[in-house]
Amino acid sequence: MKLTINGQVKAFDSSLNLHELLASLSLEKTPVVVELNKEAIFPRDYSTTSVTDGDKLEIITIAAGG
Repeated sequence: MKLTINGQVKAFDSSLNLHELLASLSLEKTPVVVELNKEAIFPRDYSTTSVTDGDKLEIITIAAGG
């Protein structure tokens, strides 16, 4: 399965939900905003939202600053 993440195509062996995808990218404990095919996804929905071949994601990490 191929996904476009932040403009870069990445290949994955199997279908995933967003939580599993974030874990595979080592982002499961990082505060992020996820947009799937131009639709923002609530964090509570990550484990029930599947990604499929050809999906486009934008993943933005949230960092506190001052």
